[in-house]
Amino acid sequence: MRTGDPNGRIRVLGIVVLVVLMVFTGRLVYVQTYLGPALAAEAQNLRTRTIVIPAVRGDITDLDGNVLATSVDRYNIFADQPLIAAWKHSVDGTVRGGPTEAARLLAPVLGLSAPELAAQLNGDKNQHKVIKLDVSQETWDAVKALKISGIFAESQPQRSYPAGTTGGNIVGFTGKDGNGQSGLEYSLNDILSGTSGSTTYEGGRSGHVIPTGQQSSTEAVPGDDVTLTMIRDLQWMAAAALEEQIATMGGTGGYLVVIDVKTGAVYALADAGSIDPNNPDGFGGSKAISSIFDPGSTAKIVTMAALIETGLATPTDQFLVPDRYTTVNNQTFRDSHDHEDAQWTLTGILAESSNTGTVMIGQELPQQVRHDYLTKFGFGSKTGIELAGEEKGLLADADKWDGSTKYAVLFGQGFSVTALQATNVFAIIANKGVRMAPHLVAGTTDAAGVYTPAVQPEGVQVVSPSTAEQVLKMTESAVLDGTGAGAEISGYRVAGKTGTAQIPGPSGQLDGILASFIGVAPADDPRIAVGVFIENPTASVYGGVVAAPVFAEVTAFALQKLGVVPSGTTPDLYPTTW
Repeated sequence: MRTGDPNGRIRVLGIVVLVVLMVFTGRLVYVQTYLGPALAAEAQNLRTRTIVIPAVRGDITDLDGNVLATSVDRYNIFADQPLIAAWKHSVDGTVRGGPTEAARLLAPVLGLSAPELAAQLNGDKNQHKVIKLDVSQETWDAVKALKISGIFAESQPQRSYPAGTTGGNIVGFTGKDGNGQSGLEYSLNDILSGTSGSTTYEGGRSGHVIPTGQQSSTEAVPGDDVTLTMIRDLQWMAAAALEEQIATMGGTGGYLVVIDVKTGAVYALADAGSIDPNNPDGFGGSKAISSIFDPGSTAKIVTMAALIETGLATPTDQFLVPDRYTTVNNQTFRDSHDHEDAQWTLTGILAESSNTGTVMIGQELPQQVRHDYLTKFGFGSKTGIELAGEEKGLLADADKWDGSTKYAVLFGQGFSVTALQATNVFAIIANKGVRMAPHLVAGTTDAAGVYTPAVQPEGVQVVSPSTAEQVLKMTESAVLDGTGAGAEISGYRVAGKTGTAQIPGPSGQLDGILASFIGVAPADDPRIAVGVFIENPTASVYGGVVAAPVFAEVTAFALQKLGVVPSGTTPDLYPTTW
């Protein structure tokens, strides 16, 4: 049997080896030339770690600088088991260390069981063992003072609300992700949250930093601090007075508004049962901007302003007013109580809160003009206050009003408003007929400490200064000679108006009551407008009894807090009868 040519086999084998080498060489060239950069980039990506550095959320303070919301550092504490195992220290000349010794020192500081903690620290693999979550700065400082190698912490900022329920409906709260969930925390989230930073580095498999690797950092930019127009002490007092009166009157809820008439700054926006943002229960928010209702008699000042502005009546015009009045289309309206035909002036009609008198005179206003003045005073539109959840109310077009509504709007029925809108009407009258935008933000302060006042829109002239002055004087009669006597404040002249409106009751039907009083003080040099609204009182349904006393208490406190001097003049009232 022939074995073949040895030289031939060698040549074949050489050729095979050469081909294999060429393939490997080609592959190597391909990898290095074409795949090399991509593989290197992929490897670097696998080594690269990025740690997000959260931005410090801005504080929220009241007008006096009192902190309403701030961020505090909380810490999650972890252990590196291999480092703990190798850790040692000297105690009275004796070398101690390891998990048992570390646990003995740590347990009392963290409030944990030493044996259980030792079991957690024992091991040689886990470099990120959770020891305790959400500890204070003071606790972490005490842990650091022990100087135990292998114990570290991660910062976890947490929102704190030092004022608790005071202003909780305005401030709101944040969620677990640190973003606002309600109130100003939500609506101003972009301003407060700032911009997160980051640290990027190359790390080994165990997580350690590679000293020669690439490293870069971007600093976090803190959020802006926000200064409110709200005054904490006034907000607290308003809520307390409101809740006390609700309990006294057997009501189910209520809200209160205090506005600077010259600027539109909201000094207080109080709700009964305001949430505590530290432990929020429910969504929160303020019913003063989210609940709508027919304003009732407080809106009669819009009709009075329209009559005077258009020249159809003056405050001293005389009328014989029945307790029932039937219009040309057979719509009959009545006053809140029976009375003989009364000899009232236009001022008297307002002071006595007469529906029939208001319809008798107000029907002279063309239907579209009635709508126009309601719109001019802000009804049917949002005020633009910085809080989310504001309702604009309900105001149908004039040509959609039915035979009853076109008269009912004259005395505050047939359309719906918020408490803030209703109170701002009185602020307009007190501000010489100029409507200012109600607002809660006074300004912001950036990370460099630069304060920027909030920019507010220009005021809008709704009625002439003369008309506003006459209506204001008429509403002073409503306090001194009419239904609002409970709103009087010693030393200060007060102008205002009572109201009683129907609202949905617990059954969902329109069988509930909202008693209100909205007023201005001092009437001779107006500074603030205050609206008080109490839902479903059972002791009385009249605003003069239910809401006016709260107005007097809160307004007196506010005037003193603002340093407003007592009135230096005596009222020169229009006659209410003839």
